[in-house]
Amino acid sequence: MITVNLRPGQKRKRGGSPLASIQERLKVVGARVKDPLLVAAVVAWIAVVGFLGFTWASTRSDLSALEPQLTDAQTEHRRFKTFLGEKRRQELIRDSLVSQIGVIRGVDGDRYIWPHLLDEVARALPAYTWLTDMGMEGATAAVTDSASDSTAAPLVFRVTGRTVDIQAYTRFLRQLEASPWVYDVTPVSALTVVENERAVTAFTIRASFRRADSAYIRTVPLNQSVR
Repeated sequence: MITVNLRPGQKRKRGGSPLASIQERLKVVGARVKDPLLVAAVVAWIAVVGFLGFTWASTRSDLSALEPQLTDAQTEHRRFKTFLGEKRRQELIRDSLVSQIGVIRGVDGDRYIWPHLLDEVARALPAYTWLTDMGMEGATAAVTDSASDSTAAPLVFRVTGRTVDIQAYTRFLRQLEASPWVYDVTPVSALTVVENERAVTAFTIRASFRRADSAYIRTVPLNQSVR
């Protein structure tokens, strides 16, 4: 494109750069502002606003990155809270059952002691030997059904009987000692007496009861059909 200078006496000004224009304006503002404290205050405010903007943007970015972790933590907290509630409920049920079992054991602790003793004594009794009396020795306390209760006093019982054979008496002692429910079998007396015009041996035995190991305990159903 051809340009024509209509004013030959004047030279055409070249277009200045934008930076030069900004510098000119800053020079004008600097010329107008004579107080250096005001300039420092303005610069400080600009720096503070810039720092706050940078901090806000950085914090916003970090918050956006932490929001998924917060959601996961809240979900995990709800799940763990539900688990703890269920665990606490199960513990309450367990404690209630243990308490009920303890009450039942306290009531039934000595209910089956004498059936066990009678069964063991009858099993150990040899032929031509019979019993005349069987009872608790002295004022001993009843034994609980718990094998771990070491503070309970043992149940000491006395057996009185007759036999026509002294060897049957010694056999009775051995077989009674072999019972897992009976221990500390001690002969108290053995005297020859006349009964129904016949000489027999009257004996007295003292022994103690203990709960047998679970290997010796046999359970049967309460309802059993009989054919």
